[in-house]
Amino acid sequence: MFLTLNHQKLDVHSASRELVFECYRLTLTLPGGEKYGMITQIRRAALSVHLNIAEGASRKSEGERKRYYEVARGSIIEIDAALDIANDLNYLKKYHSSSLGEKMIRCFKLLTGMIK
Repeated sequence: MFLTLNHQKLDVHSASRELVFECYRLTLTLPGGEKYGMITQIRRAALSVHLNIAEGASRKSEGERKRYYEVARGSIIEIDAALDIANDLNYLKKYHSSSLGEKMIRCFKLLTGMIK
């Protein structure tokens, strides 16, 4: 917000930011009983994607950068697993999830490319 850094120019940075916003939109539609469960877990995982990309980009060694990107990618997998359960519980009926799916896939692919 206050700093202008190189990671902000990365496609994956803007893609992960969009993913965070979409995850927050999704969690607004989940049942209130999930306030301290699924809602917070999805939000934390989404924010973790974005924050690990930012922190990883600041690392000097390639190995360190890749490790942060791997953690970010793991958080995308975590979101996907939570969505599997949400779907099984019929929580996603009110939410059109294709936009979220596209954003997750885009981030996952960009991160995979950065790790290789």
